[in-house]
Amino acid sequence: MPDIRYPRAYIHAAATTRYGRHEGSSALDLMAQAANQALAQSGLQRDDIDGVLCGYATTFPHLMLADLLSEKLGLQPHYAHGMQMGGATGAAMVMLARTLLRAGTCRRILVVAGENRLTGQAVDTSIQTLAQVGEPDTEVPNGASVPAYYALLASAYMHQTGLDRETLAEFAVLMREHAASHPHAHLRDPIAVDQVLASKPIATPLNLLDCCPISDGAAALVLSADEGPVQVIGDGQAHRHQHLSAMRDVLDTGAARACARALAEAKLESQHIDYLAIYDSFTITLVMLLEELGYAPRGSAGARLRHGDFAASGELPLNTHGGLLSFGHSGVAGGLAHLVEAWTQLAGRAGERQITPRRRALVHADGGVLSAHVSLVLQAESTR
Repeated sequence: MPDIRYPRAYIHAAATTRYGRHEGSSALDLMAQAANQALAQSGLQRDDIDGVLCGYATTFPHLMLADLLSEKLGLQPHYAHGMQMGGATGAAMVMLARTLLRAGTCRRILVVAGENRLTGQAVDTSIQTLAQVGEPDTEVPNGASVPAYYALLASAYMHQTGLDRETLAEFAVLMREHAASHPHAHLRDPIAVDQVLASKPIATPLNLLDCCPISDGAAALVLSADEGPVQVIGDGQAHRHQHLSAMRDVLDTGAARACARALAEAKLESQHIDYLAIYDSFTITLVMLLEELGYAPRGSAGARLRHGDFAASGELPLNTHGGLLSFGHSGVAGGLAHLVEAWTQLAGRAGERQITPRRRALVHADGGVLSAHVSLVLQAESTR
């Protein structure tokens, strides 16, 4: 058994850059900007940071990115680690940071990710790069893309559950409503269901506004064994497939398994959660995850949305920054922004965007084609 010197892990600070277009800024520049904001917010000195976890960047494929970033920031950690788990990377880094803190390997850890995916490479290059998550002998050679993989998932899921296109569009509208009040969001102009349904077809049944934008941006958190405003009290992972063609059951992708592990460790039930931060690379991603995680019956997430449950003022606020669909998707930092927002709301640091006090958040991220799943349970140390 490991020597558990520090049994708890707290998030002390969390920050994002503005998401959107950052002409002339490299992935490393954006990471440094977010990291410096988080470090300043934490009140820690650079010598206090003894661990650095850094997400990969497709526009900056350096072999030692965590070391490179540490050098740029003037840090000399005794643990540095670069990670790759697709969209689940941000949550996985926080899970690893918690493990390192609880084992006594580190005491204060910087978690950071960022990418200039919008301005740093052509859109076609981004699409081709991401498509490599597909099976190399059958899926990729036939021209599949990430939107195509998720469109196939959507078709199967809609067939089995009765989910309709209008419901998917309603979730795109909700994410835009939430992003409208966030100054760092990429897309803030309001949209309507009819606009989503009339937007450019990308891969049937998904249209342009069912898909997240490609963004530049970065996010960073500081975790510590010292008591802070928000504690990570549970985590879990699940991996049932890598490729879409190997998925056993569209109703059991692994999300519920990861969530069950996180809730069990936190000694909580799903009804104890009062804030949701759920990965939403596409509208179908968000709906499938909400339903597999148990926060709506199959085919009925739209009913909860229309009841107002997922609104910022609702029973179970969902992605109050706008999620990937509107806040923006800058690689690993896209998913990490969900964690930043969950922390910001639980810690009571959202200013004019602050929702009513919340105690516990479920953060769920996925990588690949609903392939790698990571769930985290966050708990505010007080309800202010």
